[in-house]
Amino acid sequence: MSRYRGPRLRIVRRLGELPGLSRKSPRRAYAPGQHGQNRKKRSEYAIRLEEKQKLRLNYGITEKQLVRYVKKARRATGSTGQALLELLEMRLDNTVFRLQMAGTIPAARQLVNHGHITVNGRVVDIPSYQCRPGDVIGVKDRDRSRQLVQTNMEFPGLSNLPAHLEFDKNAMVGKVNSVIEREWVALQINELLVVEYYSRKA
Repeated sequence: MSRYRGPRLRIVRRLGELPGLSRKSPRRAYAPGQHGQNRKKRSEYAIRLEEKQKLRLNYGITEKQLVRYVKKARRATGSTGQALLELLEMRLDNTVFRLQMAGTIPAARQLVNHGHITVNGRVVDIPSYQCRPGDVIGVKDRDRSRQLVQTNMEFPGLSNLPAHLEFDKNAMVGKVNSVIEREWVALQINELLVVEYYSRKA
């Protein structure tokens, strides 16, 4: 399944708030479609599927990528669900978003893809790059790059900077101090249901 490129508010109406996908709030509080207002009781499978879709669409990854992240999280020590969220949160595109250099994760991904972002002084154009404690995230020393980020910073997607990051707005330089803690994950999700979804499929 490829990356979603359709109407974002339609997804927000169906799955609930997705801070990484869109800054806008839907005018209608019910799900889209002809029968959106009279939804039937959801099965356990449907609930787990929705949680999985929340995760996939919020972080803008493909199904294949999410499966790889789940497998990697299972190999990590501790809670698989927490390890999964840590892997997704420490992606470069998400880190750029959380540093308030972009209003959404798709916008952050575009900045990275187009070579506007540097890691430890070198341009990195891979959105899935895993940031590590000690990494310094900056903007390419070019007027166009700095202007783009400056404009984005006027309309940040999330107002709070997570405790594991620090950011100098004047220099446009951020630093990753540690791995993100669960309480700072902005997405409202039950990650255990996602792990269960893939456990039952295996």
